[in-house]
Amino acid sequence: MERSFAHEVALLAKGAGEVVHAEGILAVTKALLQSGVSYVGGYQGSPVSQLLDVMVQAKDYLATLGVHVEPCTNEASAAAMLAASVNYPVRGAVTWKSIVGTNVASDALSNLASAGVTGGALIVVGEDYGEGSSVVQERTHAFAMKSSLCLLDPRPDLPHVTALVEHAFALSEAASTPVVLQLRIRACHLQGTFTCKDNVRAAVSSLHRVDAPGHNPSHMSHPPFTFEHERQKVEARLPAARRYIVEHAINEVHEGELAHVGIVVQGGLYNALVAALETAGLVDAEGRSRIPILVLNATYPLVPDELVDFAKRRLAVLVLEEGHPEFIEFELAAVLARAGVDCAIRGKATMADAGEYASERIVAGLVRFAAEFLPTTLHDAERWRDDVDGVREHARALLGEPVPPRPPGFCIGCPERPVFSALKLVERDLGPRHVAADIGCHSFAMFEPFMIGHSITGYGMGLSSAAGVAPVSAARPLATVGDGGFWHNGFLSGVTSAVKNGSDSVLLIFKNGYTSATGTQELVSTPRASRRSDAGGQSTTASDTTIENVLEGVGVPWLRTVHSYDVATMQSTLAEAFTTTAPGLKVVVAEGECQLERQRRLRAVRARSRSTSRRGVRVRYGIDEDICTGDRACIRLSGCPSLTLKAPADPLRVTQVTTIDAGCIGCGLCGELAQTAALCPSFHRVEVITRPNAWERFIASLRTFALRALLPA
Repeated sequence: MERSFAHEVALLAKGAGEVVHAEGILAVTKALLQSGVSYVGGYQGSPVSQLLDVMVQAKDYLATLGVHVEPCTNEASAAAMLAASVNYPVRGAVTWKSIVGTNVASDALSNLASAGVTGGALIVVGEDYGEGSSVVQERTHAFAMKSSLCLLDPRPDLPHVTALVEHAFALSEAASTPVVLQLRIRACHLQGTFTCKDNVRAAVSSLHRVDAPGHNPSHMSHPPFTFEHERQKVEARLPAARRYIVEHAINEVHEGELAHVGIVVQGGLYNALVAALETAGLVDAEGRSRIPILVLNATYPLVPDELVDFAKRRLAVLVLEEGHPEFIEFELAAVLARAGVDCAIRGKATMADAGEYASERIVAGLVRFAAEFLPTTLHDAERWRDDVDGVREHARALLGEPVPPRPPGFCIGCPERPVFSALKLVERDLGPRHVAADIGCHSFAMFEPFMIGHSITGYGMGLSSAAGVAPVSAARPLATVGDGGFWHNGFLSGVTSAVKNGSDSVLLIFKNGYTSATGTQELVSTPRASRRSDAGGQSTTASDTTIENVLEGVGVPWLRTVHSYDVATMQSTLAEAFTTTAPGLKVVVAEGECQLERQRRLRAVRARSRSTSRRGVRVRYGIDEDICTGDRACIRLSGCPSLTLKAPADPLRVTQVTTIDAGCIGCGLCGELAQTAALCPSFHRVEVITRPNAWERFIASLRTFALRALLPA
């Protein structure tokens, strides 16, 4: 079963005046209901996955409000849902991870932005930028500018964020334009409190349906109407958005005593800026910034009058704009030049051209800015350097040596690990080949110990990228995809194209039953029922053949399904796929349930067994250190985190031996590899039995008696 969000679901039902403590993304989820939303859709992805996960688990409650919730197959289908707000006075919201999700949704978003909306349309994107990111380093700002979408970047404060969600819908309706609310990683996971309002039942919803649709061709993004849409964007919608931003004070000005300079900052960076100002000694006795700050909670469209009014009183302005290129800095310079305002602008050259603006980097920029325009305060601003250097030196002394790198890797017992182990064995026999990797857990194979993978071009796009490699490669290329990526884009963009063109490639599908990398959300092919419990008490799910049926339906000529943990069979099957003379696409489906989901289910099974005093069995593996040679072949071939090193008990041995720690969940890969790859006989399998039956207790007592008898006196 999936993770339970029972606590978060209960939060959604809170009423007016109740104060709750929550994460930023959950505050946004609650604010959607308080805004009278009629439908919510989206595709999961860090850091906004919880919004959709909570909504899905709250479906029963949301039905009483008339709110329809739909987890979509990809971001494009989520964006297309907003078409309801084009024609009807209904508020809708969709969510996904940006920028990659916005790229997938771009076709639908461009059409929506052209026609405009009648009801409020909100897109909540996780601005996945910086050190915590898992995607390419790009920004949503460029897309908002390109399509004339309103872009909000809220100051990370939960009461402010929830208020801005309600403003977002009103802004969308005032400007007839979809609004993007971007939430950085830290804003999504920010902990805080806010006061709730009552949830609002929409006038048009699943409880109050539209009798008959109206027909208005001008709402269609189709020539000749698209030419009028472009004029409306420039002459009506963007001016309306600017008026709303000013009238409702969406952007904020915080005055300071050093009035001859100022700072313009994106709302999402405000908390980091405040921390940096304090570190640099640029705050007053009450903790307020000594430098005036213009907080841009609406970063597109910018309001020229606000920028001019803030800058005309300053000798210089420092712009804090995270990411490349400097859209805000360029626009500010153009606005001030047109208005004839003589104000020096410092931005990327003073701060940093690229990368996340964490507090330490902001402090460094403030010091450079102060050296140029606040020389009398520089002695206060420079004190932080000695503090930072001292902390770093102390850390180096405590560590003694550099911390080793820790690249991302598979979970303990992950069913994808044995597949790549098998692939390494195949490479040993047949040589290396181009592997077109994909987005998902399986992309971790690009790191040690496997080092498998040569390209990633997008979610579900591995097989498509292999199409360009196959004609120029001596060895038949391999593409990988998870079942999440298969349904997201891989089937249509990869499989159907390969079948149509008779591609001579191999596709390896990791069928673990869920979209695992984003929180184990369910798919159309997620198994629905538990089938059995094996001897180790390891409950497994009933096999679902939806993927295989679809592949057969489109005419894939060569298809094999192999259990992921059967390394020997997987090795021989992959070798056959690489060497067969059969024409067309070759597909190997590696079937093995996501280990995280399996362990969650097993915990519940074991808890029930303990409460009923039923017999339980857990499988564990161990290594006989007297036999272990210490060559580490087992670690190099599997990379399992539970395989580690320890000092030998034998005082005559000087090298460490391999051991299996308590993190082992009994998947059996280490023993399987020892057998398949003929590594060594040091592995052994142990069954830990709780509440044994009478026969097992009797056998155990006999074994104990025999062992004691064999021991020397």
